[in-house]
Amino acid sequence: MKVLLLGNGAREHAMAWALKRSPLVTSLTIAPGNSGTAMLGENVPLDPTNVPAVLDLVSEKKIDLVVVGPEAPLVMGVSDACRGKGIAVFGPGKKGALLEGSKAFSKNFMKRHSIPTAPFDICTEIGEVEKALKKRTAPYVVKADGLAAGKGAFIIDDLKEALFTAEELLSGRKLGKAGETLVIEDCLSGMELTVLAITDGRNIKALSPSQDHKRVFDEDRGPNTGGMGAYSPVPWADQSIMEDIRKMILEPTLSGLQEEGIPYCGVIYAGLMIDEKKRPSLIEYNVRLGDPEAQVVLPVFEGDFAETLVACCERRLDQLAWPKTEKTAVDVVLASGGYPGNYEKGFPIKGLEELADREDILVFHAGVSMDSQGRFVTDGGRVLSVVGLAQDLKGAVEKAYSGVKQIFFEGMHYRSDIASKAIDFQ
Repeated sequence: MKVLLLGNGAREHAMAWALKRSPLVTSLTIAPGNSGTAMLGENVPLDPTNVPAVLDLVSEKKIDLVVVGPEAPLVMGVSDACRGKGIAVFGPGKKGALLEGSKAFSKNFMKRHSIPTAPFDICTEIGEVEKALKKRTAPYVVKADGLAAGKGAFIIDDLKEALFTAEELLSGRKLGKAGETLVIEDCLSGMELTVLAITDGRNIKALSPSQDHKRVFDEDRGPNTGGMGAYSPVPWADQSIMEDIRKMILEPTLSGLQEEGIPYCGVIYAGLMIDEKKRPSLIEYNVRLGDPEAQVVLPVFEGDFAETLVACCERRLDQLAWPKTEKTAVDVVLASGGYPGNYEKGFPIKGLEELADREDILVFHAGVSMDSQGRFVTDGGRVLSVVGLAQDLKGAVEKAYSGVKQIFFEGMHYRSDIASKAIDFQ
């Protein structure tokens, strides 16, 4: 197969790595890709939200399968356009992408299909926000309806600050059109869990569960980020919890999509909170693999990733044997100095060559580019994902941090406690 992968982050580098391992893949094109994907296939400088340009590339390269990494092209309808030309696509159409593209749509969808989630109000003016906040107690949760690159959710302890944030969002000053409608909801407590499930629209299968670390500093301190690390599988997410997630969240989601006539081939990302009684509630949907979750879930997936995606496109996911997870992966994200605030770019990255051929330590590029001298240099907030692979969590943590110690760039910072709570649990 000739495969086109859309996207340019560490998630897409991990997806390219997984696709390239399949004997089914004869050529891999990545648009726009990054310095890591360039080692696995051909990068084409193209905006994946530019649907006509994607269609031209599909035609030019005689692509058999399009795999969509990020959410924005899905919301823009790239999957619908490719399917309209008879091309197999892994990624939902515009209607299905609303599960992530609109928080208001997704919360109402959960309500319609009795999927457990936090009680909520949808507001379009400040008076409605004030009423919604006053019937709740701190911490207050304020979410922008539209896509905001992971920066649209605010958990605030002070009522006045929550109102001010809502006002900034509604006015468009904070996130533009994404904040014109708001979701105000109760704050759930418990343990966070991510379950990435693959569906062909008729069947749904869960990949290994994972846990992301959002806060920038150790012990979950500091501002939220796009994710400072992750691990998979999660030792406390036992068979009973996973069965509840299947019955209470994944299957009702799939049947809800079917009832509403929304065809769906792709990933359903369930961002979950597990309470003290081990009951799951759905915080949010995404409609693609998570980042950094993909960087740990794909390396522990024992199946053929490309074959799995083709089976989805052909609506025969139920015919695939689903592999048992045998390994553990831990991802430590290396970030630029100042991230998630302002940071400088262009610092040379040392130590990548020593890790290039390791099977037990994988390095996925995110904010990395090549300078005029052919050196890898920093080019973003989250720069690299360093993934350790081992038979158990402790071993995977040791591998990841041994990889981290071999890499250096000016201002580099990272969390030193990824998966530590899970090790304590064991």
